[in-house]
Amino acid sequence: MRILVIEDDKTVAGFIVDGLTEVGYSVDHAADGQEGLILARAGGYSALVIDRMLPQLDGLSIIKTIREEGDKTPALVLSALGEVDDRVQGLKAGSDDYLVKPFAFAELQARIEALTRRTEGQAPETSLQVADLEMDLLTHKVSRAGVAIMLQPREFRLLEFLMKHAGQVVTRTMLLESVWDYHFDPQTNVIDVHISRLRQKIDKDFEYALLNTVRGAGYMLHEPR
Repeated sequence: MRILVIEDDKTVAGFIVDGLTEVGYSVDHAADGQEGLILARAGGYSALVIDRMLPQLDGLSIIKTIREEGDKTPALVLSALGEVDDRVQGLKAGSDDYLVKPFAFAELQARIEALTRRTEGQAPETSLQVADLEMDLLTHKVSRAGVAIMLQPREFRLLEFLMKHAGQVVTRTMLLESVWDYHFDPQTNVIDVHISRLRQKIDKDFEYALLNTVRGAGYMLHEPR
């Protein structure tokens, strides 16, 4: 199961991400509300864990936005605001649960398990497609226009992330955290190297490019316009 954690406090975020990863979840992390909304909109998550007070966009606004767009992904709000009125406000905003800080990881895990039961039985996502580029998440086979493309494990993870966020700008921070599990910038060209290799494999010998650089922002995988 994939969980999205939107939390700006590095210590708290690390505590949650490491804990959920250790118990078997696949975890994406966003450090501010705007990035969190982008990831939440991309979908594919079994649950969202959202801090209430975030830079750029607060947690309740994120939930209100995705609910208005029809997204019913279970959402758990984390907050130091624990009065009855605060909890009621969180639930009215569209959250499914509200956990007051500080909290024990065991309780967080139990609440996430309770929330994700509502999505059990739904067919898991097994394939991705952008234009003529196809990815099978079960067999790890990738092809474009029917031509098989061989990818290394890291290249596969990178392409999977880009395909799941097709049509959206993907920042270096998003890639470092979600593909390399770095929660800091190591100041290396690792992303540039892998993007270059990926372009050679999925774009070079085909009619048009799918993977594009968005100058000053990041990268975007999208169909030709």
